[in-house]
Amino acid sequence: MIDTSKGVDWLVEMLRRDQSPDGSWTYSFETGLSTDAYMIILLRTLEINDEKLIKGLASRILSRQEKNGAWKLFYDEREGNLTATVESYYALLYSGYYENKDNRLQAAKKFILSKGGIEEVSMFTKVMLSLTGQLKWPRFSPLPIEIILLPLNFPINFYSFSVYGRANLTPMMILADKKFTWKTDRSPDLSNLFVSRNHPDTWIRSNEVRSFFSFIEEGVKDLIGLPQNLHKLAIQRAKKYMLNHIEKNGTFYSYYSSTFLMIFALLSLGYKKTDPIITTAVNGIKSMKAEINGLPHMQYTTANVWNTSLIGYALQEAGILPEDKMILHANQYLLDRQHDKYGDWVIHNPNSLPGGWGFSNINTINPDIDDTTATLRSLSRMTGSNQDAWNRGINWLLSMQNDDGGWAAFEKNTDTKLFEFLPIEKAEFILTDPSCADITGRTLEFLGNYTNVPKEHETIKKAVKWLVDHQELDGSWYGRWGICYIYGTWGAVTGLAAVGVSNSDPSIEKATNWLRTIQYADGGWGESCYSDSKGKYTPLKASNLTHTAWALDTLISVSNSPTPEIRKGISYLMWNLQKEDWTTAYPMGQGMAGAFYIHYHSYRYIFPLLALAHYRRKFEA
Repeated sequence: MIDTSKGVDWLVEMLRRDQSPDGSWTYSFETGLSTDAYMIILLRTLEINDEKLIKGLASRILSRQEKNGAWKLFYDEREGNLTATVESYYALLYSGYYENKDNRLQAAKKFILSKGGIEEVSMFTKVMLSLTGQLKWPRFSPLPIEIILLPLNFPINFYSFSVYGRANLTPMMILADKKFTWKTDRSPDLSNLFVSRNHPDTWIRSNEVRSFFSFIEEGVKDLIGLPQNLHKLAIQRAKKYMLNHIEKNGTFYSYYSSTFLMIFALLSLGYKKTDPIITTAVNGIKSMKAEINGLPHMQYTTANVWNTSLIGYALQEAGILPEDKMILHANQYLLDRQHDKYGDWVIHNPNSLPGGWGFSNINTINPDIDDTTATLRSLSRMTGSNQDAWNRGINWLLSMQNDDGGWAAFEKNTDTKLFEFLPIEKAEFILTDPSCADITGRTLEFLGNYTNVPKEHETIKKAVKWLVDHQELDGSWYGRWGICYIYGTWGAVTGLAAVGVSNSDPSIEKATNWLRTIQYADGGWGESCYSDSKGKYTPLKASNLTHTAWALDTLISVSNSPTPEIRKGISYLMWNLQKEDWTTAYPMGQGMAGAFYIHYHSYRYIFPLLALAHYRRKFEA
């Protein structure tokens, strides 16, 4: 028998040590180098010469360069990533601390040209390059701004996109419409990064897109008013949308990218760079700075609520009493951050009161399903006056189930297929918020283990059916917000088990058999970020703590005794809890396949603690 007590005790003490005075855990939400590069570009463009920050960000970027001159999004990303390399090269030049004749920048340039040049970068980067004068804006807008005027009953409208899509597309539509550009005396010249001498319009427009645009134009024609007046109204509506969704710290939806774009959109509408809205927005994204290995990193957002809810839950699963000061403090922090405002979610769910939780400490209007269930798990053992908060959270959660039976991240029934006709790269990740296995499974796990919702309730039955219908042929499930098939399978299996699906059910057996086949010889599991862009499980060829914990927790939830695979996995965790190498810094979360990956600094503690706690409770008691 393996004694897990030492591992559990060590993890608990690490978490106790790291709790902040306000009761939260502020572990970094690390998203690569893009935000660091954009911060340098933003500060230099606005001529805010915060040299300490700029120099620190430039040092961090340079410290991550590969020997071949490229930058990567994740450790095993073959040669490197073109978009990340262009962004890093541009930021280092604009910082003023490095010149293009520097050997390291020369190596970066060589890599960029070998991969097709600046013409081949991602759409978001093209927007940034266009608004800072390095690329020409397209002859057409990637999305006509009049779409914001289309009524909700039109087949495609502003609210048929995901909230993340609206947050980023709103300022982008303004900028593309205005073809706004802002250069300074310090702006670098990136013309040497083009492979084609003609600098072609790289925003390609297909016949399908032309047809789609005609469709929207027909919808706009049905609106009452002259075309020029409608266009002006659309600009005003877009501006109002941004201003109405600014959080207290000045950020637009508490996201780095949307705030960055909003600042430039407001400049294009005539705002001065010294306007309080712009200066507050800049300070807001500055306030999200973290320090990693002695260097600054601009977080895309903060993860305080997510960290705190998961840690509060994991600690209690490990036997820490709800009366412990650490838990009391954490749960009070969470209770103080329950949403009481209506957000955009009400458009598709008009009959529910607010009651969810958001991801960051800044977020007051954009709750999500995953944070809500995670927070309610942490609060579930509390006694006292939190019944109202509990009821509001449960009611909001149940009201957000999609018509197809699953749950999405932020909104209800926001899964338009028309994005396929839009000239927007990664549109399925930017514009849609579909039901997904990880969130549907985790919601079922919460409802089954922490509420008295009957197992035969229609809500449960619909969700179970959705999961069974969306299982992959190999037995896994795709996880939308984590890496990737191990994550989705963990969510799905633990959810199905919690609502009474038998261990011998074919869907459970297929899933557990799949997990056994991908376990490594050292007892661990590991999955590559390539899984999401390839659309199939891709091994990392090295074990890591988080994937091992997810796989173990899955097997533990449906096993009556500790199988050889579980014993080997537990041994791997116990031997490697204090490990520090590239596997412990590998991204475990994703926002956009092939483009946006997240290293949660808290996961190496949370999920091993959960797996060990569940093993101990089930097999060591």
